[in-house]
Amino acid sequence: MEKNQSDDDGTALIFLGTGCSGAVPDFRCLLQPSDPPCHVCSQSLSLLPHLNPNYRCNTSLLIDYCSKEEDGRHKYILIDVGKSFREQVLRWFTFYKIPRVDSIILTHEHADAVHGLDEIRSLQPRGATIVDTDPLPVFLSQFTMESIATRFPYLVEKKVKEVPRRVSLLDWKNIEENCDEPFAASGLSFTPLPVMHGEDYIALGFLFGDKSKVAYISDVSRIPPSTEYAISKAGAGQLDLLILDTNIPWKRGPHPTHICFTEALEILKRLCPKRALLTGMTHEFDHHEYNEILAEWSLREGIHVQLAHDGLRLPIDL
Repeated sequence: MEKNQSDDDGTALIFLGTGCSGAVPDFRCLLQPSDPPCHVCSQSLSLLPHLNPNYRCNTSLLIDYCSKEEDGRHKYILIDVGKSFREQVLRWFTFYKIPRVDSIILTHEHADAVHGLDEIRSLQPRGATIVDTDPLPVFLSQFTMESIATRFPYLVEKKVKEVPRRVSLLDWKNIEENCDEPFAASGLSFTPLPVMHGEDYIALGFLFGDKSKVAYISDVSRIPPSTEYAISKAGAGQLDLLILDTNIPWKRGPHPTHICFTEALEILKRLCPKRALLTGMTHEFDHHEYNEILAEWSLREGIHVQLAHDGLRLPIDL
């Protein structure tokens, strides 16, 4: 994978992961292979991951935000820190020379979105300097906060007298599950986009960007009318980019907690963004096959859409 040097100094979106909760390859296809073997999982091991779009870590996005108001200083905003986070740091932080994380935003409290929080300590100072380290802000809903406090009490509880321990230093900041309650992370404004992730569960997507409007919705089975309006032409105006879940392929569906491929395309036709990238794919999506299908669909519908892939870096003016 080659980097475009002319775009290196500006704002960009980096897809750290574009896979489902179990990631790709699927363990079962490797340990209990079918006959014939799973094409995608077999292929995902045939090339180095950075050359292979069918190798997918848990879905996560890094916003490399270059703020002109701060003399071009870069801020790094991470959306979700899942089970694959360590692998994503080793692979993509090093490749793109990402030195740190400045803010974290969580979509929900499932393992594929939060189980890498403990690894944040490896990005923070060690030794005596840890005392002077500012905790890293983490933006999340109250429900997600309560779940994390139960599962990771050592990351949440603060004791008056405590032996210093090597844990992630995090500053928890509750956000509302409401399209009318924006918040700022590292100088960039975000609007929460509540969506259903199963009819008994609310996850969050996010709308961000001024010069280019981006909506990020990674875990969704249904977009409520109020949220759909917020990212429609009549609401925020036409999206420049919609990043949308498509967990289930066109041959299957519907699914109780994720939209399928055909449902994703119907949403694109309703919202009509200028461009769309699909994420959250299982091993049932062959990257090249589906992008050929999407290229034909894009010509018919006038909306440019493709599957995203791990390591994709998209320069954008926010």
